[in-house]
Amino acid sequence: MSSTQASDERKIVTFSLGEQIFGIDMASLIEIREWDEPTPLPGVPSYIKGVTNLRGTVVPVVGLAERLGWTPSVIHARSCILVVNVDGKQAGFLVDEVADIVLIKDSEIRPAPDVEVGEPSVIAGLVKTTSRTIEAAQGSTDGIMVLLLDLDALALTRQLDLAA
Repeated sequence: MSSTQASDERKIVTFSLGEQIFGIDMASLIEIREWDEPTPLPGVPSYIKGVTNLRGTVVPVVGLAERLGWTPSVIHARSCILVVNVDGKQAGFLVDEVADIVLIKDSEIRPAPDVEVGEPSVIAGLVKTTSRTIEAAQGSTDGIMVLLLDLDALALTRQLDLAA
């Protein structure tokens, strides 16, 4: 492969929340950090765990499972924070475990199902990966479905402003 990535390909970082595997575009990822208890803030939604200092920048830490309406993540040795750029602002997402970085083709991404929910879908699409790391963890031999998150649709801008 040449040093320039094909225009219909992108790298995604995959991670787990409970039993589900999610992915975000590497272009949005700033860094992956070990879990460190953030400083709590009063008066913010419960999914905002607090703030942390990232080289002089105050970064809000979001419990991603809670933000998605799921049971909050239980902190363990492999818990980590994905620091991402959301609409020009930095945010940290608490995830259960980072799985892998994989190359996908845009043509392989399937649209998210259209279901009636109270807010816009945070799923940008679904893609089947052939990552050995994920397959070994899930016991699969023919790939695993990854839900691609739409970071902009998480509607965190107002909450990030409050937290920062």
